[in-house]
Amino acid sequence: MSDEKLYELVTRVSKETFGKDFQHNAYFNKRLRTTGGRYMLRSHHIEINPLVFEKYGMDELVGVIKHELCHYHLHIEGKGYQHRDADFRELLKTTNSPRFCSTLIERKTRKITKRYIYKCVKCSLSYNRKIRLNTQKYRCGKCYGDLKLVSSENLK
Repeated sequence: MSDEKLYELVTRVSKETFGKDFQHNAYFNKRLRTTGGRYMLRSHHIEINPLVFEKYGMDELVGVIKHELCHYHLHIEGKGYQHRDADFRELLKTTNSPRFCSTLIERKTRKITKRYIYKCVKCSLSYNRKIRLNTQKYRCGKCYGDLKLVSSENLK
């Protein structure tokens, strides 16, 4: 979808849902990562994350547009346009707009880490470490005996 098509969609949704004209620009912003869109207070433009349309389709895109238009129209009218304001929450309910967009970024999987277990040769005290030790350099903290690598295992 191009920026021109997005602008046409935003003006149509604004007219149908809110009964008001949208008189500024709407465009895609590829640099948005976690948010579905944003309303710019000074310029009154609306930026939309293109991942919303690519991952979830037209219904989710229209939901994000409605949400941003709630910010837009309330700010233009001088009412409470922030998420915590009662005017904003009420307008979200009346226009059936979502409060949040669906998740756009996949959670990172945990990196596989190693666990090293060292044992003192003299007193048999055990040391669990995430980072490998130089056994020539370090000694037991209790009896100053030599350390020996007992096992190293992979953990998730």
